[in-house]
Amino acid sequence: MAKKLIPFRAALSFPNRTIAYFYSEIEQQKLILRCIHDKLPAAIAKHALYCVINGRKLTIYTDTAAWASQLRFYNNVILTAVAPITRDTVTIMQIKVRLEAKQEISQPVRRPLIPSAEKIMLIHEQGLIISDEQLKQSLLRLSVTLEKSRSLV
Repeated sequence: MAKKLIPFRAALSFPNRTIAYFYSEIEQQKLILRCIHDKLPAAIAKHALYCVINGRKLTIYTDTAAWASQLRFYNNVILTAVAPITRDTVTIMQIKVRLEAKQEISQPVRRPLIPSAEKIMLIHEQGLIISDEQLKQSLLRLSVTLEKSRSLV
């Protein structure tokens, strides 16, 4: 019986040193991040999301600027902790705020609180009986503006 030829081989079945190199880089970054988390207080450690080493620079990504400033206080502690793990000597630590985290934070849409029709009528009636002319005009203008806003909503 003749051996069947396999016309197609999966891409990962070929020996590929590039993919192996990238996997080793990812594992090293995970190991460094675990080491950083071990050295930081728990409240701060959970906000150190990712880390990347590029040459002599360690970049740590966090979710907000407030946590970035807290991480800066631990600059020496982090650099000392990762020194035995890294391939090259790391001398610079940079902290960046993750852009996706900024986009996820959305401000709630603020809508004006328009008083009820009865309260608008009460403001208008009070404006008619007030003796102070400036206050009278202000209350009447307010009641007109509120009535217009109410009709738009």
